[in-house]
Amino acid sequence: MSSRAAAAAAVAAEEEEPWGCSPPPQPPLSSPRHRLHNFVPKCYIANIEVDVSTVSKEEDFDDPPSLPPGCSIPVVNLHGDVLDSSPFSLYDRASCPSDFEELPVLSEGEQHTLASTPAHPAGLYALYASYLFGNLVEQLWNFAWPAALAILHPSLLPVAIVGFFTKLSVFIGAPIVGKLMDHFPRIPMYTALNAVQVATQLISAATVIYALKNLRHASTTDVVLRPWFIALVAAGAIERLAGLALGVSMERNWVVLLAGTNRPVALAQANAVLNRLDLICETVGASVFGLLLSKYHPVTCLKIACGLMICSFPVLVMLGQLINRVSCHALDSSRTTTDESICIDLLDVRKLVQNSLSAIKHGWNEYKQQTVLPASAATVFLNFNVALAPGAIMTALLMHRGISPSIVGAFSGLCSVMGLVATFISSSLVQRVGILKAGAAGLIFQASLLSVALTVYWAGSISQRTPLLIFLASIALSRLGHMSYDVVGTQIVQTGVPASKANLIGGMEVSIASLAELVMLAMAIIANDASHFGFLAILSVSSVAGAAWMFCRWLTNPTDEQRELFMFDPLYQVKAI
Repeated sequence: MSSRAAAAAAVAAEEEEPWGCSPPPQPPLSSPRHRLHNFVPKCYIANIEVDVSTVSKEEDFDDPPSLPPGCSIPVVNLHGDVLDSSPFSLYDRASCPSDFEELPVLSEGEQHTLASTPAHPAGLYALYASYLFGNLVEQLWNFAWPAALAILHPSLLPVAIVGFFTKLSVFIGAPIVGKLMDHFPRIPMYTALNAVQVATQLISAATVIYALKNLRHASTTDVVLRPWFIALVAAGAIERLAGLALGVSMERNWVVLLAGTNRPVALAQANAVLNRLDLICETVGASVFGLLLSKYHPVTCLKIACGLMICSFPVLVMLGQLINRVSCHALDSSRTTTDESICIDLLDVRKLVQNSLSAIKHGWNEYKQQTVLPASAATVFLNFNVALAPGAIMTALLMHRGISPSIVGAFSGLCSVMGLVATFISSSLVQRVGILKAGAAGLIFQASLLSVALTVYWAGSISQRTPLLIFLASIALSRLGHMSYDVVGTQIVQTGVPASKANLIGGMEVSIASLAELVMLAMAIIANDASHFGFLAILSVSSVAGAAWMFCRWLTNPTDEQRELFMFDPLYQVKAI
């Protein structure tokens, strides 16, 4: 306690009891008030040096109030020039024993423990269960419908058409769905989206089952112009949009509320767990349906999938209620009449096109004003990498070069393992160096290894064993950086975007990322010959390098708002010191 604070306390105490001599009633000995009562007389009655530089010289001190007999006056010593404003020390700290000498401050270890402890751990566990179960059914269906269409017709065109309209629906519909979720209570919206997703999955399954039973040896044109296929395209687009909305809601909003916005390590660990569950569901879902196809007829497999979808709905609704209950209703949010009117207006089918365009414009204006825009834009840039990544283009290239299918399968498996390992590395990296440095490290690591892969591709033939292994190993290891930034970049956006706009910004980011994938798929269609793969590889490396440059430049030229937003990050703490 400084001398000025002690003097202020003395003056305040004297004003409360002006020159009174009778002591106040004594509280119980064990109460804090008793300790405070013992503290005050021992300190303010002592000789105190007070800075009176702010007192006017014209102020009259000649008429002090009369004192009752027996009362002592506190002794105040005025030293030197009254205009001297240098601080003074307390008369004798040792002579004023008190329980309030030092305020309790968390140690460094306790601060780390608090940062890694979720605000609602039980709610997080319930969220993991809901995310696992819902994602497992979704990933199973994502593998089931293209496999069934491939069995139905040998051409890739039906699958390509469904995939194209799915991406297009995400690009157009994500902003309006994100805006709707920001104005609607979380739990009712979660229930409604699950109902829409399950219903559209069942419709899609019914159309494919109908085609498998009734369609035989039809041409490609006859397939894509049939009413059942048009219904499949529409249902698939709505299903993907509902699944996207559920993912954005849980990954960008719910997990932040349950882990705690001011607990970065706990939030990083929660994001890592969600990414692990996503990778596990992607692997298990495809494996389970592939096993079913090897033993049963495709129609029987689809019926089993339909049964899982129907069972999933009540389970997911129950888990959603459980998440809110065990987290002390952290997901509840009061909505005003204005919010309800906005929801009704957005759901008006007659204004669908107008609302979509308005939502895209509004979402873009909000998106580009965010402090964490470069971090989100880096995530979008990573979606341009469709060549040097495990996927259809890479698989086609390797098969065209005559690479053994066992090597192709091992490469895909290694990429999945690297992605899973990255989820463990990212949370540890955030704890050690902070979220900002962890993001930069992931992007630089990925760009460096993809540059090695590009160099190997241009320097020698990947048909030879050694260059091929270096080429594939570089791409697989680059997944460490990619998935690390996927976790870290998500947390940066979670930290920087207000909760009231989390779904809108998240939906807009996914919408722009879908546009990036559409552009790269269009480039791949134009450069469809395997000899043009080098051109696609250059575009992929350039996009990742551009993301790394953009993110690092954002870190090295921070704004005041950015420093305030990440004031506890080690990067800006070190610079401040």
